[in-house]
Amino acid sequence: MGRVELPIRYLGATMISSFRPQARLFHPQSSRKLIAMLGIAVLAGLAFSASQALAADSLARQDKSFLTDAAHAGHAEIDASKLALEKSSNPAVKSFAEKMIADHGKVGDELKALAASKNVSVPDEPGMAQKAKIAILGKLQGPTFDKQYAGMIGVSAHKDAVSLFKKTAAGAKDADIKQFAASNLPGLQERLEMATQLKASVDAEK
Repeated sequence: MGRVELPIRYLGATMISSFRPQARLFHPQSSRKLIAMLGIAVLAGLAFSASQALAADSLARQDKSFLTDAAHAGHAEIDASKLALEKSSNPAVKSFAEKMIADHGKVGDELKALAASKNVSVPDEPGMAQKAKIAILGKLQGPTFDKQYAGMIGVSAHKDAVSLFKKTAAGAKDADIKQFAASNLPGLQERLEMATQLKASVDAEK
């Protein structure tokens, strides 16, 4: 048999059609599943955000205030004590300041973790009134500085802290915050006693 000749036009159409990309089938059922999965993910995210907000809102106002006030107080002790290490030449003052930085740093880390578990942000610096006191200390020198540091930051600030923690240990609504205050109260009372002794010592110096 002789060879059958196909028209060039027919051959070209055949070749082009053979290279034509196949359309991908997208089933309506798959589309519905994808939309459903996306919807579930969005709802889960909204639920998580709502639970975080609810956790923060569920805290009593006094408990939130405690977290904020305790954070301010701790940073004030640390900042003032760092200043004492720079300005004081009294070994007893320096030793006390080092202990304040270490102890309040540890308590501050625990406080920050506790606040985070309640979805509450706490300040990372002293309050305005405390900053003003530290600024006053920064202008003093020698024995005058030592006396003011021991009295203002050592005794007075620790009395306020003991009062705050004692009140919270007795009356906090949140069990974790109540436990935190109660467990750290003895340490504050010990540091208050140390501050009282330091103040008596530096006040006796001429």
